[in-house]
Amino acid sequence: MALSKNESFPGDMKVTAPQEEMGSKGEMAPCVAGQNVSMTTARVLTREELDKISGERTLVSGFKQMKLETDAKKNWDLFYKRNTTNFFKDRHWTTREFEELKACREFESQRLVLLEAGCGVGNCIFPLLEDDLNIFVYACDFSPRAVEFVKQNPLYCPERCCAFQCDLTKDDLRTNVPEDSVDVVTLIFVLSAVHPDKMKLALQNIFRVLKPGGIVLFRDYGLYDHAMLRFKAGSKLGENFYVRQDGTRSYFFCKEFLAELFADAGFSSVANDYVLRETVNKKEGLCVPRVFLQSKFTKPRQSDGS
Repeated sequence: MALSKNESFPGDMKVTAPQEEMGSKGEMAPCVAGQNVSMTTARVLTREELDKISGERTLVSGFKQMKLETDAKKNWDLFYKRNTTNFFKDRHWTTREFEELKACREFESQRLVLLEAGCGVGNCIFPLLEDDLNIFVYACDFSPRAVEFVKQNPLYCPERCCAFQCDLTKDDLRTNVPEDSVDVVTLIFVLSAVHPDKMKLALQNIFRVLKPGGIVLFRDYGLYDHAMLRFKAGSKLGENFYVRQDGTRSYFFCKEFLAELFADAGFSSVANDYVLRETVNKKEGLCVPRVFLQSKFTKPRQSDGS
């Protein structure tokens, strides 16, 4: 799950060392393409941006919101029907951003077990499988069509990967993944697509299959990201929660909300900071602020809580 194509921005939009989501001023560093800034506090808005955000008082009707929730799977399936495997670029950046993907083994020959929650068409898992021969990946997605694309990939091999359809908010992961068996969970541009009221359910589901001492690697849209400021009137579902033209939804996280969410699900926080990056569209002569939240949370070992 990730942003819809109608939210894409023209030009070469890069996100930290990663290239994230194709296309996808407050007090910020000068606009330099490729510059990353890690921040412990939210981005400061300009007066114009503040007026826009504070003026968004009208919410999408309750009836329409219920329909969007009911049709969530269908809308993501239609997204992948339109875009197939061509929308997002492969995420070759994950091992650079998250060293735990290679460094968390207890011994050198250990086979790392990974769960990619919200795998889409495999833009994260297949680069990892190419880089590391000693890894097994469980990959699940809300969209049955996306899962089929994963299985059709020439790199898909049942001895190294198990892909399955799953609604993280209601389908028990333990049907496909043994309890307490996963070393690392990647949750990258996924939780933002879940209704805020159901996010805790998804995290509790993940908690059950993660090993004690295992880690969740999180990256998603941060508060006041450019994509949030581009939504037009009539798109707001709730605080920091919006719907795109294609019916897919996106939440924009503040670090305090995310920390509380993971804590309530039983996790301990390791890192939780905003990543700011100003991106340049040379053709349009525009410079826009991208804001992401990049975090790490662990499942405590039994001795940690004793």
